[in-house]
Amino acid sequence: MTKSHPLLALVALLFGLAVAPAFGADAPTPTATLNFDLNKADLPPGADATLKSVADQLKSKADAKVSITGYTDSSGDAKMNADLAKQRAMAVHDALVKDGVADSSITMVKPDAPMMAGNPDQARRVDITLVLPSAAPADAAPAAAAAAPTPNKGDTAWMLTSTALVLLMSVPALALFYGGLVRTKNMLSVLMQVFVVFSLITVLWCIYGYSIAFTEGNAFFGGFSRLFLRGTVDAFKGDYALAATFSKATPMYEIVYVVFQATFAAITCCLILGSLVERIKFSAVLVFIVIWFTFSYLPVAHMVWYWPGPDAYTDPAKADAVSATGGLVWQWGALDFAGGTVVHIKGGVAGLVGAILLGKRIGFGKEAMPPHSLTMTMIGASLLWFGWFGFNAGSALEANGSASLAFINTYLATACAVLSWTFAEWMIKGKPSMLGAASGAVAGLVAITPAAGNVGIPGAFVIGLVAGVICLWGVTGLKKMIKTDDALDVFGVHAVGGITGALLTGVFNAPSLGGPGSVTDWVKMTSGYPGILEQLFIQAKGVGLTIVWTAVVAFIAFKITDMVVGLRVTEDEEREGLDTVSHGESAYHY
Repeated sequence: MTKSHPLLALVALLFGLAVAPAFGADAPTPTATLNFDLNKADLPPGADATLKSVADQLKSKADAKVSITGYTDSSGDAKMNADLAKQRAMAVHDALVKDGVADSSITMVKPDAPMMAGNPDQARRVDITLVLPSAAPADAAPAAAAAAPTPNKGDTAWMLTSTALVLLMSVPALALFYGGLVRTKNMLSVLMQVFVVFSLITVLWCIYGYSIAFTEGNAFFGGFSRLFLRGTVDAFKGDYALAATFSKATPMYEIVYVVFQATFAAITCCLILGSLVERIKFSAVLVFIVIWFTFSYLPVAHMVWYWPGPDAYTDPAKADAVSATGGLVWQWGALDFAGGTVVHIKGGVAGLVGAILLGKRIGFGKEAMPPHSLTMTMIGASLLWFGWFGFNAGSALEANGSASLAFINTYLATACAVLSWTFAEWMIKGKPSMLGAASGAVAGLVAITPAAGNVGIPGAFVIGLVAGVICLWGVTGLKKMIKTDDALDVFGVHAVGGITGALLTGVFNAPSLGGPGSVTDWVKMTSGYPGILEQLFIQAKGVGLTIVWTAVVAFIAFKITDMVVGLRVTEDEEREGLDTVSHGESAYHY
């Protein structure tokens, strides 16, 4: 590098660059220009001090960048002029590197077009443009604000697909599964009950259900800020409210979360119907469901699943206060990935209470009441298995590793439960049955639901195998002990399976048993595990609260319904069948 006179260096520093006063100032970063001699690529006099000052400033700012632009004269030989411009720019580049500037901080910029001849100050110049975080133009602020996280299109597509899969679980899957298990004269009534209850809860969810379950209120109930889904979308402006997932800066459209959770609420209410079929009034179904949904499903969903979201955790000193805005069971640290407590335990317990209050079907225990179509039941069970991937893997709220883990666990645990139920039944009764295999599949699906993304693959093996055997006992030995006509074994499969899965989640969430643990610090997003006994106790508290709350509300709701419209059809109507008595039509015409 050529030596320069101190006076020339001072002039170059003040006139050609003037960078020091501008660094960190509010004004835009200035551009320094070096004018090269005609047909020369050597650095001009004064360049040494100019470039050293640039280098010092760059090294003092970790995120500082510099761009170098060499211009080309449009007159004369085009290739020679382009090469000369490149050589001049590289001379500046090499000088900065020699002064300690990292090569990664330098950007070589090709000019848009060559300069016109006759303007040597323009055609022979090299511009040095500094880009500093503190020197960003004022109009960059709106751009930074506009960089707020937006929902990922892949996540959105997955959640919409999952929602459709969960809808499929009710209509037609659950309706066919239940319908095949009843007698021919009641098939259509089961289809009707499931279809209408699903629709009723969907409407109530959008009016007030979502708001009570998933907005901030207290530890038991949410608020009313989202009545009629107010504030979730402005269709005219194209403004969509966002909801939290389980990752920071990864939101989802709130209306997607609304409709996804709507399918959960609806299928939970439909599950109860299996305990009540073949003798309950259709009007009683509707009255009971409205009361129970409002005062049982919504508060428990809020207690178990409502929390402020990961982006609310920014300051460790305020983390406890943020957590205190969540639901009670969530604050305890209970794990329920997709609804072991909220959906299955609740559905099974409410069904058992209803079966007790309704009484047994006429002829129960005295006459045979075989399923009229195990073909329908097998089709329903298969569709349930298919739709359950949306139920469990969709509860990850993102198309990510957690969803993948929930997917494989759902797949594996269900297959394990089919085998354990089938072989246990084979050993006990001497023959394996299609009804047993289908029931085993549902038992495995139920048990893995709270654990889906909360356990590793070893946990899926164990939970599936255990669920098949214990739910077989639930619909045989336990059912005989209770002496109740739970018509389609909702308690024996859903409540027993849900309790089993919820408790085993606390065990197999342990990293030592292949589990992922759970997030213990939402500010730093770090995971941990309190220990098997402690987590098991937390899970048991959540299960206990769910059972008690559900049973009490179900009892009150059935009593109110009985006083308003009555619960049960007459003996003659029951003998004739609910298809014609309640709906004036039949499922079959032989």
